[in-house]
Amino acid sequence: MSTAPEIALPPALADWQQRGRFTQLLGHEMFFIDEGSAEQPVILLIHGFPTSSFDWQPIWATLRQQYRVVALDMLGFGFSDKPNRRQYSIHQQADFFEALINQLQLSEFDVLAHDYGDTVAQELLARQLDGTGAGNWRSCCFLNGGLFPETHQALLTQKLLLSPLGPLVNRLFGREKFDSTFSKVFGAATKPTSTQLDEFWALINYKDGKHLFHNLITYMNDRKQHRERWVQALQQSPVPLALINGSVDPVSGAHMVARYQALNCRLDYLKELPQIGHYPQVEDPQGVSAAYLEFLAQQRD
Repeated sequence: MSTAPEIALPPALADWQQRGRFTQLLGHEMFFIDEGSAEQPVILLIHGFPTSSFDWQPIWATLRQQYRVVALDMLGFGFSDKPNRRQYSIHQQADFFEALINQLQLSEFDVLAHDYGDTVAQELLARQLDGTGAGNWRSCCFLNGGLFPETHQALLTQKLLLSPLGPLVNRLFGREKFDSTFSKVFGAATKPTSTQLDEFWALINYKDGKHLFHNLITYMNDRKQHRERWVQALQQSPVPLALINGSVDPVSGAHMVARYQALNCRLDYLKELPQIGHYPQVEDPQGVSAAYLEFLAQQRD
C-alpha cells in the first residue's frame, strides 16, 4: 500500500472519492465506485491511461438514470494503490476487474471501455471467449483506444517513456509538459479546460503516482505480444460489439476504425464523431451518452 501523503483534491475529485469505496483486491487497496440498485442492469466501465474512473464522470449521471454503474481505478491509477515497479501488465489489470466482479457478485453486465481500458477489455473478452471469464457479458463498447498495435500512433512522449530513457523523461515531465501533451489528443474545439487539467494532474499525482508513467506505459509491449489473442477476441466475440470513436484523435481516430473494419472484427454498432479527439466521453458527453444508450437499446429489442 502506498505511504505517500495525500494531496489536496479539487472539489469534483473529492466528491468522486467520497462517493466511492476502497476495498482489498489481490493484496492491494483499490478504489471503486458503484451506484445504482440491485434491480438495475449493470454497466462496467474500464478507464484509460493515465487517469482513472473519474474519466466517466461526465456521462455517469446519464447512464445512472437506467443502469447500475460500476467503475474501478486500476492498479497504478487514480485513488488505487500505485506500487513503483516495472511489472504492470494488462493481464493483471484484467485480474483486478474479475476480482471486483466476483466480490460484487455481478452475474451479467455490459462493458464500456476507453484507451488502455480497451486493451484490458480485450483480454477480458478473450476470457469470455475461452470460457474462463468472470460473469456473463451482454455487450462491449470501445471508445478511442489502441485495439491494434499496428495502428496505434503513439506520441513521442509515450515512446520516450517506454525507452531506456523512461525514468529520466518521467522526472522531467512536469505540469506544463503534461498540459501540452495531454491537450494535443483532444479535438480543436474541445480542448480540456484549466479545471479539467487540474483534475487530471491531481489524479496522476495522487499517492505519488507520476513516478509510475514509465512503468505503466509497458502496456504498449503487451499489445504487441498478445496481438493475435486480442484481435481474435474482436473477430470471434460471442457478444455484440460497438465502436464510438472520435475521428480526429491522432492516436486512435478514424484510422483505427478503418483497421477494425478491414480485419473483419465483429461490429454491431458504429458511431463516428467527426470533430472529437481521444477523450470522447469528456469532449462530447451528450453525444457519447446518446450513442451508447442507443447501442444498448438496440441489443434489448
